[in-house]
Amino acid sequence: MSSIKESKGNGGFGSKLGFVLAAAGSAVGLGNIWRFPYLAAKYGGGLFLIVYIVLAVTFGFTLMITEIAIGRRTGKSVIGAYKTINKRFSFLGWLAALVPVIITPYYCVIGGWVLKYLVTFWEGSGTEAAGDGSFFSGFIGSWSEPTVYFAVFLILTALVVMLGVEKGIERISKLMMPVLVVLTIGIAVYTLTLEGAGDGLRYYLLPNFDGFTFEKLLKTVAAAMGQLFYSMSLAMGIMVTYGSYMRKQDSLEQSVRQIEIFDTGIAILAGLIIVPAVFVFSGGDAGALNAGPGLMFITLPNVFASMVGGRIFGTVFFVLVALAAMTSSISLMETVVSIIMEKFRLRRIPACLITIGICAFLGMLSVLGYSAWDTVKIFGMQFLDFFDFASNNIMMPIVALMTCVLIGWVTKPKYIEDEVLESAERFKGKKLVNVMLRYICIICMIIILITPFVTVL
Repeated sequence: MSSIKESKGNGGFGSKLGFVLAAAGSAVGLGNIWRFPYLAAKYGGGLFLIVYIVLAVTFGFTLMITEIAIGRRTGKSVIGAYKTINKRFSFLGWLAALVPVIITPYYCVIGGWVLKYLVTFWEGSGTEAAGDGSFFSGFIGSWSEPTVYFAVFLILTALVVMLGVEKGIERISKLMMPVLVVLTIGIAVYTLTLEGAGDGLRYYLLPNFDGFTFEKLLKTVAAAMGQLFYSMSLAMGIMVTYGSYMRKQDSLEQSVRQIEIFDTGIAILAGLIIVPAVFVFSGGDAGALNAGPGLMFITLPNVFASMVGGRIFGTVFFVLVALAAMTSSISLMETVVSIIMEKFRLRRIPACLITIGICAFLGMLSVLGYSAWDTVKIFGMQFLDFFDFASNNIMMPIVALMTCVLIGWVTKPKYIEDEVLESAERFKGKKLVNVMLRYICIICMIIILITPFVTVL
């Protein structure tokens, strides 16, 4: 079977920079902005940062280079890629394909929430968003307005994907990623000039060993692994898909390192924005750094409302968050579109329209789950929470675990090495990747899988 590019006229990235920025855009998302700062604050500040960086250059590097190599070597979307490697592992391609199908719809719903807050601050109504959370609960509790913003975010994402890889994804990534980096640095610098920001900066960057125990270390490592997994877009089929569009002459190993730098750098800078700002306007209350929607849509609007120039600051911040969300939603949708194109031999536009339909249906479950259908629960969870738990805590770790088994023990790591050497004279990370794939990554995956179910961790 021919590759995605050949059989569907799918095109590919026209440059190494385009590939790196698109892949980095996929990795840089909402998890970097709201989840990373919270986890760093909760798990020892600088201690978490050290653990995270070590895992990024070992665990994260190994899984990312493996997935991109699989995509580039097979030239296929995630279903075809795993089947090409070993037919006994065809099920793994289907499982990996299901991940973006589940995530894309609810991610676009959250993207719609971001657009709502962007518009709110732009209009000068940011003070209405501040308070005890009634604005946020009132917004998501009324299905009509969230539906409109969800539809807008979904359509914007689809328009980029419809344009194709080089003319759409690569072009928009070259525009959005530099803007995202500049905004992140600019807001971080401004935040650090606020009076009292130094206390938050120390809390964020300096390792906190108070009450340090082996159990606490395990919790920190588990939290960092979970964040890294989510943040770097691993086991979602994204990196396999983008790898299939990557040019053979571009250095695979060097590209992965550059993607890691982008992703980790933005995450750390997000912490420099959020932790000091929240500390300044909460009187040093670490509890204000709550995770998830509470931080993004309740705590931070209160922070902005208390600031001089809070309207401008809040608007720019939500522009930043919207850009991060959009770059990730584009990669998620592209992965689903590539699967449909390859599996059903469709052109890009029809595949995009089918994807929009799937996202609209599943996304509306998440919208209604907080409003008209708020009494309907799956294992005690709202639709969005269930989709998030099933994909992030169960399916993705299983995909990564089985990928390590496939490449580490069935085909052997030489499968990756050969692809890396297509564009380099030597594979500097060869020994690291061999050990990580065959042993350490498998252990890490098992830890991630059992952590939500084992209270001791």
